[in-house]
Amino acid sequence: MKKMTIVGGGSMAEAIISGILENGFVKQKNVWVTNQSNQERLQYLEKRYGINGTYDLQTLFDGTDIVILAMKPKDAAQAIAKIRGHLSEQMLIVSVLAGVSLQTIERIAGKQLAVVRAMPNTSAAVGKSATAIAVNERVSKSQLETTRKLFETVGLATFVEEEQLDAVTGLSGSGPAYIYYLIEAMENSAVEIGLEKQIAKQLIVQTLIGAAEMVRSSAKPPEELRREVTSPGGTTEAGVRILEENGVRQAFISCIKAAATQSKKMGDALSSELKVY
Repeated sequence: MKKMTIVGGGSMAEAIISGILENGFVKQKNVWVTNQSNQERLQYLEKRYGINGTYDLQTLFDGTDIVILAMKPKDAAQAIAKIRGHLSEQMLIVSVLAGVSLQTIERIAGKQLAVVRAMPNTSAAVGKSATAIAVNERVSKSQLETTRKLFETVGLATFVEEEQLDAVTGLSGSGPAYIYYLIEAMENSAVEIGLEKQIAKQLIVQTLIGAAEMVRSSAKPPEELRREVTSPGGTTEAGVRILEENGVRQAFISCIKAAATQSKKMGDALSSELKVY
């Protein structure tokens, strides 16, 4: 790859920059970044990662192979309209813009493009994202492979149909927040039963890591793994009974459904706003 250009300099852009450089996906000198007007942020990214920042569009896009759209979704129309004269059919356009469809990106650009739409989550910052990817029909096999390798630098990458991305948003896009919420509750309970918060945090984090690894590496479904540690009349059974009595399972199901529904609602609203372009 000769050159990658990133439009947007927020936390997701930084996570991608960190991942691609750490894994040798592209060299520092071949990464270019820009944003709307925050020069201080641009200078930080240049200094922190040894990459190039500029507001000159000709310099930014000349010879670019991959363009990553990482601005805020509400700024997408203005930003894409501004750069569309520099986008070409030979480029791979990678969008991490929640709610902005493949078709909308092409419509604003005013031309047919090879477009990828990806939904990473915030765990990309530590290389542990679960990223779902949808593509349009103009993305070639080699570009598919490039896309997969790109997002594997920040975690797991899997391909889905675009209409499934709202479900992905509800499940894994917002998923880290659900786990943080669970950790908060476990920390609070630990303090109430007499454990120091810092000790509790270490135990909770390692417990979650261990349980996740068991699910990942075992051929057994999570239901069976749970039953294996739930002895009749034991401590685990007593705890799980309270979860069931309080409807925690259904609360999680409803939570994910609500997030997926909200994702679709926001995407539809955003698409309507962007139709003016």
